[in-house]
Amino acid sequence: MHEPLTAAEYKAIAAGLQLPTNAFIDGAFRPANSGKTFTSTDPATGEVLAEISACDSSDVDFAVQKAKEAFEDGRWRLRSPGERKELLLRLAKLLERNRHELAVMESLDSGKPVRECQTVDVPDTIHTLRWHAELIDKLYDNTAPVGANALTMIVREPIGVVGCVLPWNFPLLMLAWKIGPALAAGCSVIVKPAQETTFTALRVAELALEAGIPAGVFNVVTGSGREVGEPIGLHMDVDMVAFTGSTPTGRRFLRYAADSNLKKVVLECGGKNPAVVLDDAEDLDLVAEQVVNGAFWNMGENCSATSRLIVHAKVKDELMKRIGAYMREWKTGDPLDPENRIGALVSKSHFEKVKSFLDDAKTEKLSVTQGGETYNGIFIEPTLVEDVTPASRLFQEEIFGPILSVTTFNTLAEATALANDTNYGLTASVYTGSLRNAIRLTRDIRAGLITVNCFGEGDATTPFGGYKESGFGGRDKSVFAHDNYCELKTIWIDISERSVDETIR
Repeated sequence: MHEPLTAAEYKAIAAGLQLPTNAFIDGAFRPANSGKTFTSTDPATGEVLAEISACDSSDVDFAVQKAKEAFEDGRWRLRSPGERKELLLRLAKLLERNRHELAVMESLDSGKPVRECQTVDVPDTIHTLRWHAELIDKLYDNTAPVGANALTMIVREPIGVVGCVLPWNFPLLMLAWKIGPALAAGCSVIVKPAQETTFTALRVAELALEAGIPAGVFNVVTGSGREVGEPIGLHMDVDMVAFTGSTPTGRRFLRYAADSNLKKVVLECGGKNPAVVLDDAEDLDLVAEQVVNGAFWNMGENCSATSRLIVHAKVKDELMKRIGAYMREWKTGDPLDPENRIGALVSKSHFEKVKSFLDDAKTEKLSVTQGGETYNGIFIEPTLVEDVTPASRLFQEEIFGPILSVTTFNTLAEATALANDTNYGLTASVYTGSLRNAIRLTRDIRAGLITVNCFGEGDATTPFGGYKESGFGGRDKSVFAHDNYCELKTIWIDISERSVDETIR
């Protein structure tokens, strides 16, 4: 169902695309009030794709007004759980029907390999929406054990108007991670896609209206972080912000909440994720395959990317040989050719940032043992840098590109200390043949998700988020994500005999 097409078929779809260019507010595409636009380009070619509405605070005000009206009049939140489920499932079906178009839009906008968009991003987006839709009528509220004289109910209610601020690395999937539970809970949403990647959020909003989700419930406001993201964060009628992106921007949303209405903020931020390989790892071919996938999937533009390989000195040389062999399978080139697994970085400025780490490796006289080449000022081939120490910027800072640094250790305690030697705590992976060592490391490494003998992020049923500077306030995915978008209300009803007697009198 989600097998990739040929390069010629993808290019034909790209040639025929009708790209959305205006914000989507209250069930209609609308230009920015100012009439201003910004240019969207294909990062792989530099070709101009479209001029997109450059919204500002006045557009945010209008979107919030319409979202608040939709919430308060109950056109969505007061629908029965079964009705909301049916309409979200209808949206998922429309996404399935338009899956090739969405995959090509995503690839053109972001530089991502279309093969990954087709086989991972689009199907996972659809699955996420279906999973949260199916959960709607299966969440039960609670009563409390308060004795015979009272009845107490603890109920969930939708939090209100939610600002969903998205990153550029997984535009579709992060959209689903936010709107899936938010819409399931009965909230109205205002989506602010990254300026680099706007098309798929706009197309999904259009399909949501077609599915029957009422106008005003799902809005998309396009533009820059300063002109759109900041007004969302500061708006007194936005009840919550769900954000995925950089840690510095996440900090700004906490300040916006403090400076406005103390809105709830849920942050999923950066990562500097270790893969710890012990000397008792049983299958080094499997380890190499998983480490390479973790490091270079989505060009390493992934908050959960394996950017630090922490390997026991006894197995390091053998593992490096196998990693090198797997890296040769990751071809770099045209994102619309499904043979390529490494596409373009999202922008020229991001390319320069990632390239600066290669420059640092040369300055620090580190061993670049594979890769390191750049192409056309936008492509960087998968790169392996060995002999990296904790003092290096490559060890400490999030690269967000296809560069894997390698550090060795000799004891379990040293491996744990290296894994935790970062301000981040999003994900980690552990490779070992010892159950005892696996349990010790998964308990001692401070991260929100730890995989054993594999790389991954779990699935829709498992929460995703981090410790330390990687996250704040809640989790994406799973039943726990619904708590982000709900308020808890306690209802205490006095049913004591005194109360009944007084009522009768």
